[in-house]
Amino acid sequence: MLDISRLTRAALKAHPYSWAQIDGLYSAEDAAALAASFPHDHFKTVSGYGGEKNYDYEARALVGMGTNAIAFPQELSEAWLRLARDLGSAGYREAMSEMTGIDLRTVPMEVNVFHYGPGASLGAHPDLPDKLVTHILYFNESWDRNDGGCLNILHRNDPTAVAAEIEPLVGNSAVLVRSDNSWHAVTPVVSGCHASRRSLTATFYRPGSVSSMWPPGDNTPLHGYPRA
Repeated sequence: MLDISRLTRAALKAHPYSWAQIDGLYSAEDAAALAASFPHDHFKTVSGYGGEKNYDYEARALVGMGTNAIAFPQELSEAWLRLARDLGSAGYREAMSEMTGIDLRTVPMEVNVFHYGPGASLGAHPDLPDKLVTHILYFNESWDRNDGGCLNILHRNDPTAVAAEIEPLVGNSAVLVRSDNSWHAVTPVVSGCHASRRSLTATFYRPGSVSSMWPPGDNTPLHGYPRA
């Protein structure tokens, strides 16, 4: 499913920090299948305002933290099962290690799926210190930048200091190497948008870390959302 060679051939940019934009991750047929069967089940609402960053979106587990266990596999299409297996594979870890220069072969990793509906956003922030590398993949067949929902790579803690903008189109992805200045944000999805912004993150953590998305004891109710 994943064209691993796209990862191994990618080079990290040095400015404003270590990151890469990678496209063409799937064949046209696989890209269409992933976009058409994006998961709609077992999401939780994640939101917070007034703290270090503002955020509001929906999240679903795909591969559990530190395991290769696929979450709620009975609800996934064959395309999504194949992608989940690829993301949990040794080959994917090797490719990500080669690209970033960080040994990610045995560190804890989790994969989560995200749905950003109208009004959803993610404020400017660097990732938490217990994260090493995050790979963000996108699954919209089409997208209008005027609807928001783009990943902005930032020069600093300023949402207007945009170094690069990445649309959430299926096959696009971004790799972020965590540092104290790895500022990034997702622009708010406009209230009149008729589509949801759809993405996935594969996050590699420092040894001994626990999931920041699904911390121990998290009993947040899960729900589905309409296919739009």
